[in-house]
Amino acid sequence: MSESALFSEYPDVITVDDLQNMLKIGRNSAYDILKTGMIKTIKIGKKYIIPKQSVINFLADIN
Repeated sequence: MSESALFSEYPDVITVDDLQNMLKIGRNSAYDILKTGMIKTIKIGKKYIIPKQSVINFLADIN
């Protein structure tokens, strides 16, 4: 599967709920990944702005 087709059903900027669904992980694990910086994100107040490309890059880096 090409990178452009990966997660094509999701918008370019995703939520923590989307991240959970994409990676099939729980809420605590999703926040742990974001807090450690494993997935590049922007935090505004308490809200995370997560570029979908950051999730794709994260998956590419762990392989």
